[in-house]
Amino acid sequence: MPIEITMPRLSDTMEVGTILSWHVHAGDVVVAGDLLADIETDKATMELQSFDDGTIEKLIVEEGQQVSVGTIIATILEEDEVSSDSSPESVPKPEQTTEPTQQSLEQRSAHTDSPRVSPIARRLAEEHGLDLQTIQGTGPSGRIIKRDVLQIVDTTSETTSAANTTKEAPSSAVVAGSSSSLPMQPLAPVSPWQQDRTVPLSNIRQVIAKKLVESKQTIPHYQVTMTFDMDPLLEMRKTLNEQLVSSGVKLSVNDFLVRCCALSMSTHPEFNASFGGDCILYHGPVNVGIAIALPEDRGGGLVVGTIRNADQKSLRTISQESIYLSKKARETGLSIDEMGDTTFTISNLGMFGVDNFTAIINPPNSAILAVGAAEEKPVVRDGNIAVGHEMSATLSLDHRVIDGAMAAMYLSALKELIENPASLLV
Repeated sequence: MPIEITMPRLSDTMEVGTILSWHVHAGDVVVAGDLLADIETDKATMELQSFDDGTIEKLIVEEGQQVSVGTIIATILEEDEVSSDSSPESVPKPEQTTEPTQQSLEQRSAHTDSPRVSPIARRLAEEHGLDLQTIQGTGPSGRIIKRDVLQIVDTTSETTSAANTTKEAPSSAVVAGSSSSLPMQPLAPVSPWQQDRTVPLSNIRQVIAKKLVESKQTIPHYQVTMTFDMDPLLEMRKTLNEQLVSSGVKLSVNDFLVRCCALSMSTHPEFNASFGGDCILYHGPVNVGIAIALPEDRGGGLVVGTIRNADQKSLRTISQESIYLSKKARETGLSIDEMGDTTFTISNLGMFGVDNFTAIINPPNSAILAVGAAEEKPVVRDGNIAVGHEMSATLSLDHRVIDGAMAAMYLSALKELIENPASLLV
């Protein structure tokens, strides 16, 4: 009997999954550990690996199709096993000795050489009549993504528009004062983004939408903002990065903020707590979550990676873990363990030039810190106007757990650490 591969449950809340792309075809030989497919779950895009050796008999679920957990998505034949299915996707039986025809060889070659392409890129290429074989993919492992197709579409539209403009140009200019009307100017090419369209929500975005609505409807949010003098921290960061060049470590501002928030949480336990209905749950480990934006070719959306026991880790360790989580989230997807058990979250948009914003609490957390950019501006230092860097950060808080006075004290402790960063090295 063929080995049945079913849609796995890749998260504790996952009920359905979508095959974003297959990395194998019917007839391919695989061994345990080989990558079979990219699967979009309710939390992230994750890789499906083979747990058995054998030959892919057939792929039952198509790319872009959403199925329930436990649904059979493919079958594998073990060594010396033959397929009982005579469908075109089945693996040929060993007893077949007929030489393959030229047509079958060409079909097999075309199947093997077909480019890897995301479902949305395939749909766009079909809509605009583009040959996928002529498109150079820029996604992971050379995969053709939406951006690659749109670039070809835009280039083609511009070329066509230019040709039409040249063809329709009048042979002579309109004489000033003439009663003749000006020639009609061709309309600018319309990008696919400017056309009416309906895009189904990915699994991740469906979960994000559900959780955000739940958070805003069930948690009494309020915000508290404070401004920080960033000059001492930026100066220390510059010095440390110069010293760490040989080791390949480059500390980010966010690495400092993670440690500052974690140390402040260890002295303000309300920020390491959750609302428990008829009680407040105080957590032991200080696990700081960092919000990570996913690229469009992986479905977009947002995930939160976990820096566990952040109050006990050095800046270098926090930096290494942050880089690892961000890279893995964007390329292959984070595991449940890598996204679980956060007790506080940081959302940083400072790298995009955002000066300030508010964020929605990530349940079951009681607080999230929205961080803006460290901006150079006129500031007052020791009674004098000078040029310095200031950063605005806003706490969104669960009023059932944290009162305004508690929030003010936490921000004051955070301010003390940020503006006196030497204490972060102790």
